[in-house]
Amino acid sequence: MSDETPTPEVPPDETPAPERTEVHLAYEGASRLISSEGSARLALAANVLRDPARFDGVIRDPIRFREAMSALHAVVASDMRYRPKDRTAYLAYTRMRRDSSGLDAWQAQREYFSWLLRNDPLAFVILDPVVTVHPDQVLFEVFSKDEGAYAKLGVDRECFASEAEPTYGTTNVDFSPSLYRGLQQMRSYRETRLTIGREGVGLATKTAGEVLEKTIRVPDSWLRGFLQVQSSAALPRDSFSLRPIDLYNALRHLRLHADEKGRRRGLRVELMPGRPPLLVLEPWNEVVPTTAGAYKGKSAKVARVWGRRRLMLLQRFLPFVEEVDVHLLGSGLPSFWVLRGRGMTLTIGLTGFTAANWSQALNFDLLLPRKADPGGKSLDAVLNHLEGRWSAGAGELAKATKLSWPALTEALQLGCQQGRIMYDIAADVYRLRPLTDAPLDLVRLEYRDPRERQAHDLLVRRGAVAIVGENRVPGAGLELTGRVTVEEDKREYRPQMLLADEGQVTRADCTCAFHRKQGLKAGPCVHLVALRLAYAARESDRASGRAPAETITAETRAFSRRDDSGEDVYQVTLDRRRLKVRWGRADGPSRLQTLAFDSVDEARAAYLDRVADLTARGFLDAFAG
Repeated sequence: MSDETPTPEVPPDETPAPERTEVHLAYEGASRLISSEGSARLALAANVLRDPARFDGVIRDPIRFREAMSALHAVVASDMRYRPKDRTAYLAYTRMRRDSSGLDAWQAQREYFSWLLRNDPLAFVILDPVVTVHPDQVLFEVFSKDEGAYAKLGVDRECFASEAEPTYGTTNVDFSPSLYRGLQQMRSYRETRLTIGREGVGLATKTAGEVLEKTIRVPDSWLRGFLQVQSSAALPRDSFSLRPIDLYNALRHLRLHADEKGRRRGLRVELMPGRPPLLVLEPWNEVVPTTAGAYKGKSAKVARVWGRRRLMLLQRFLPFVEEVDVHLLGSGLPSFWVLRGRGMTLTIGLTGFTAANWSQALNFDLLLPRKADPGGKSLDAVLNHLEGRWSAGAGELAKATKLSWPALTEALQLGCQQGRIMYDIAADVYRLRPLTDAPLDLVRLEYRDPRERQAHDLLVRRGAVAIVGENRVPGAGLELTGRVTVEEDKREYRPQMLLADEGQVTRADCTCAFHRKQGLKAGPCVHLVALRLAYAARESDRASGRAPAETITAETRAFSRRDDSGEDVYQVTLDRRRLKVRWGRADGPSRLQTLAFDSVDEARAAYLDRVADLTARGFLDAFAG
């Protein structure tokens, strides 16, 4: 008999309340742009509750800096989730504006934060930008409110002149709408100085000594997403380069054409070794050729990027970009776009999922280590080395810590997930960057919600989850049927879901009371989450060689090959002793051939031969990750 306490089931009529982490910020003044006749000072107020981080220098190119910071503000303020129209909050806000119309800017801002705390504490759930001053760069990090985009602006020290001696470290800076309006007043003919820290604000404002306090109740899902997406940058990835005009062409088409409901809305990237990558905009099948050079990978791949319209947030900085690097983790997984322009590098990470897209998020979680333990001696050794150097590459860390490569990789990813380290994908270095002043509650952030914790308990500790059926549905995806045994309930539940070729769940059902009563309106039940995790874990084991691939008896693969006049598509289906081949042009009628064999082995051999022949002829597996 196990001595471990069983995890109780969530009652069917209760929805777990989202947990939140309180973050306290205090600034000696508000960030603002102070202008005079011949000069200006961009004074960023730093969080006085954290260790001091200071910087003071003249910006060499104020226009480029202005546009980069404006793009960063667009990301941190973005919220692309669908919301029905509701004028209640607007009317309350207008009353607040009317009541504070006689106050000065400083008092009005204090009243605004107080009103938010009283009336709508979730309206301002984003953290102010995290600013890190390092010997080589000044970095600004943000995460969008809708949990869909991460952005980092790195400004080289060469972009500043007449610097004072900086104080290295990490802090938060006040980034209010008034500061954004001040940024728009920056001009090239006026010398502009950037100051970070309380001293610069005290010199630039008349309200020195007053403290602007913010208490933000950040949803744990937001904080967890920030940490995970940032740490995912260190995972294996496929990389290629674009010219700025290539990205502009894709964004121009998206701007001129609205999405179509019920049809695919991904950005498909086709990678062929030795050929320039192709960007295909769905559902129009619009091909955007790239001009930066050939893809240098070893094998052909196709990946779909979700959240493509979030790239519009970069449009203000795009005219100043000289090179774009793209890093793809796989279909439906985070992608990173690095825009480089003369000393300033803007990195945006598209998560591939939002808070509501649980199916993609769970698939992504399997790629990262899941431990509440602070990392032990391995992570301590990495942190000790970074404390003296602030940043280091993986090779330097391996030599300094003398850790094996697997142990070092796990320690670095854990450090990123815990908010103590960040991976700078643009510079390919790890940086010492504590996200908050107080240690995070890692036990709370380990899982998204109580249901996911219970699902992991059923899968990993109890071994109560089994996949009992897989059925490939042509044109729809893979239908999974599972069996989840819960001893406390003395029952077996039968979750079932349909996985589309891109990995997201398009249909889900379960025999439990929670799902029968709520459906998916309150999120997936424990058993559906457990089935999704079981399938992702098995596929991960197969890909890494830890588990042998099972002998297939039913499967469908789709292939495509593009030429100047269009696209040829093939669909090959193995159904036990039958082999079906459907082919034709993408936008035209297709032909079908059905072959019957005497045994399953013969049909499978013919199926594999067809797949190998199509690959040799230059066809791309349309759903390869």
